[in-house]
Amino acid sequence: MAATKTASKTDVLIIGAGPAGLMLALWLARLGVDARIVDKRTDKVYSGQADGFQVRSLEILDSFGIADKIWNESNHMIEVCFWNPDESGCIRRDNRVVNGRAGLSRFHEVVLHQGRAETFFLDAIRDSYGPSVAGGVGATDNKTRALVQERRISVERKVMPTSLTIDEQGAGDTTAYPVTVTLRHLSEAEATPTQMLSNVQDGLFRSNLNPPDDITMPPREAQASDAGPAATAAAAENDEVVQCKYVVGCDGAHSWTRKALGPEFDMVGEMTDYIWGVLDIVPITDFPDIRNRTMIHSASNGSLMVIPRENRLVRLYIQLTEVSVGSGRVDRSQIKPDMIIKAAKKIMSPYNIDYHYCDWWTAYQIGQRVGNHFSKLNRVFLAGDAVHTHSPKAGQGMNVSMQDTYNLGWKLGLVCKNILQPSVLSTYELERKAIAKQLIAFDHRFSRLFSGRPAKDILDETGVSMDEFASAFRQSHMFTTAVGICYQPSVLVAGPTDSDKSEAIGSIDENESVPQEHVPQSQAHSTSALSTACIVGMRFPSHQVLRHADARPWQLHHKMPSDGRFRLVVFGGELSSPSTSSSQLDRVNRLGAWLADTLLPRLPTITLMPGTTNLHGGGRPGYSLATQKPPSIIDVLLVYAGTLQDEEGLATSSFDLLGLHEVYHPFDPKLGHDYDKVFVDRPSHHDGEGKAYENYGIDRTRGALVGVRPDGYVGLVTSLDETGWPEVSKWLKGILEPRANGNE
Repeated sequence: MAATKTASKTDVLIIGAGPAGLMLALWLARLGVDARIVDKRTDKVYSGQADGFQVRSLEILDSFGIADKIWNESNHMIEVCFWNPDESGCIRRDNRVVNGRAGLSRFHEVVLHQGRAETFFLDAIRDSYGPSVAGGVGATDNKTRALVQERRISVERKVMPTSLTIDEQGAGDTTAYPVTVTLRHLSEAEATPTQMLSNVQDGLFRSNLNPPDDITMPPREAQASDAGPAATAAAAENDEVVQCKYVVGCDGAHSWTRKALGPEFDMVGEMTDYIWGVLDIVPITDFPDIRNRTMIHSASNGSLMVIPRENRLVRLYIQLTEVSVGSGRVDRSQIKPDMIIKAAKKIMSPYNIDYHYCDWWTAYQIGQRVGNHFSKLNRVFLAGDAVHTHSPKAGQGMNVSMQDTYNLGWKLGLVCKNILQPSVLSTYELERKAIAKQLIAFDHRFSRLFSGRPAKDILDETGVSMDEFASAFRQSHMFTTAVGICYQPSVLVAGPTDSDKSEAIGSIDENESVPQEHVPQSQAHSTSALSTACIVGMRFPSHQVLRHADARPWQLHHKMPSDGRFRLVVFGGELSSPSTSSSQLDRVNRLGAWLADTLLPRLPTITLMPGTTNLHGGGRPGYSLATQKPPSIIDVLLVYAGTLQDEEGLATSSFDLLGLHEVYHPFDPKLGHDYDKVFVDRPSHHDGEGKAYENYGIDRTRGALVGVRPDGYVGLVTSLDETGWPEVSKWLKGILEPRANGNE
């Protein structure tokens, strides 16, 4: 008698619980979506792997309430040093510069090992649901609370997929579960990666030196067949068939999901002859810049990068010039920590380096590859290393992977909640494939400049110019920080039509754009001249403003958490200036009346999860006070320009909050007015001046209306007055389901 396989359903199945998978799981938890995340390994990463957190990633993590934990535990990389050979071939420091560009963000690059980040993700996923059902708050009623608790997401470990099929005829039905995945529950031995050394963890099982076949486990039936039918039936009992609306492969460079989709999803690119080893050690050295980010080019022994870490650790990326590439693949048995440190000693000579304590090590071959497709039928998606791979030295791997699923997560979640039109899912490939192509182009240039032999003089045509290398590093900041990323026009990004279209620094070059067939376009148009710093397609910047109700300073980003809501940021201009009549206040209130009476009633509402509140206000994690009715999917914020001076020279307000239209201080019968929606740009009493209007490039007498997507990217810039209202309506109409269709 054949064994019966367990059957189940889920809206979203995430394969892989690294940073990309956990970012996606956190988004879906914050949106209350029915989802599962599986990983074939026994536990999260405790050592090694990725370690760099770039500016935009920290801003994203801050929107989930995680960044402070990483910021406090991590090592901050403030400066970078360049060491190159002098005329005699001896390395010397050429330059010491700031690591990044000042003023890009309130954050800068930090390093902390991946395992700690995974811990913070898991904590945040748990906190998304608030207290337990018994005595819990934050849900509307007991039934809703019970449903929220039932949908809790937690990582299911020692689980791997063995088959994936898509019902292509049913893929167009938004209520269908067209993707079927068979999952196998593994034993502890099957799920534990083999280590080359018993006394220190290695990452070779994740390295690209690892042949793809090495990570493919034989079918359980094949393992059990020699033991007879009973063993085969017992093995099949550990299989589970899951019907899914959507599947996302976040399962790394050897992605099972990508292979299951067929050869047309293979990644395309090339491997170089450059082999690098990685050591996480507590160094014993006389090298003076061991606690700075440092790039060393030796005359003839290769290159090395120093990344100072937390807890006295230092990560060394070391070029292994003595390792040969035979038949396109390295013999992994050649590479051990002793060999890697030996190469480091040669590069750093005449300085000495050694270690007693090694936390982790690995090796890899530099290659750049990107997939032709990021999704299939908008039902199965690939993210992170599963669809693009590159060298790790630019600190992009974990960051770009997390930003992939940060882009995808809210779109999937809101589609599952019947709030977002399913066609919007096509913007994931449009936006993230272009970024992946830029990443590969950047890494191709940077890794070759870093790995190449330094030129001896200007006549040395085969060597690398150290001036060119330093220049490439400086010019890369807008891309490597991800602050300069600019998404192409689409239904989510209403491109400008006026003559002063902004050329965003770091924006996508036409040659790196992605064809827009099958991607809906917005019928709205932006007026970019109204804000020179709020550039459509780029992330909305953050500057300090004061809350009108109590004069407390806030970063505006802190009032825009990742809770799935779109924002309309109303820059109302000078509302209290004696030099202006009441006309500006009237404009703002007319806009408020139109929003409240005409626009918002047509749009969906959203039930906010407990974990989206009190992220920066000092509240208890996961604790929230639920409104009587779910709020609109559109969150309206007002930022006006203060002008009056008090006796100490500080600007004050001349009108009461309740004098504004109620849309700017929404009233709830259970909670009263919301005093957390109106802010003023003026100096604070204790924390200086944010100069928000100046930094946003907005005229204080004219103002602007900025539409911001749930992932913090600008989708629309238009006017406050009646000429801008149709643009807002057209922008949202192309994105959101009408309220009549329901949204829960």
